[in-house]
Amino acid sequence: MSGHEAILEKNNIGVAIDGPAGAGKSTVARAVAERIGLPYLDTGALYRAIAWKLDREGIAPEDGERISQALASFRLEFIPGGLMADGTDVTAAIRTPEIDRIVSAYAARPEVRGALIELQRAQAKNGLVADGRDMGTGVFPEAELKIFLTASAEERARRRYKERLDRGEAADYDEILKQVVERDNYDMTREIAPLRPAPGCIILDSSYMDAAQVTDAISSLASRFMEQERR
Repeated sequence: MSGHEAILEKNNIGVAIDGPAGAGKSTVARAVAERIGLPYLDTGALYRAIAWKLDREGIAPEDGERISQALASFRLEFIPGGLMADGTDVTAAIRTPEIDRIVSAYAARPEVRGALIELQRAQAKNGLVADGRDMGTGVFPEAELKIFLTASAEERARRRYKERLDRGEAADYDEILKQVVERDNYDMTREIAPLRPAPGCIILDSSYMDAAQVTDAISSLASRFMEQERR
């Protein structure tokens, strides 16, 4: 049985949450995992950490050979509340506007996706909640519950604008909206693992929902699946 077919053991399920940037996937996925008692897999942090490393080493997204060489010995490790990359705590360093701008280009590389896919699937044996761009379509296609979480570009830009202001950073709403639209187009049209709803997924538009309401909705769906698995 392959890794993606063996997502759950008894009474545990896989919850895959996909969607565009700024839809609130990470916030909601983390809250859902805590609510229903499953591990949370922050896949976005993994891709951000790789982008951080490759950018620091001056390796362009187009340079597949150097990417493969750089990732051959790259070590990633989840720690309480964050992530270590080659022994360095990168929890804060990977959540910057610069990483926002470059992560999609690196994440689209087959060398990067190949390096991470087995690492992600290895976390799934006891069930999990994972969010990203291709959790339901590529990494965990056999997940019991697949969600495509979205929101209007304007609402997602507003959320990112507010987040940056709350962190004391300078922010321009129009520029952020432009970046959101550009990233949507890139993610949906890229050749490797394009962003799209997975077959059989539930599409949830959070434009007029807050994080608590989205968490309630997904947790309720997940609880139903878990009850079915116990029968």
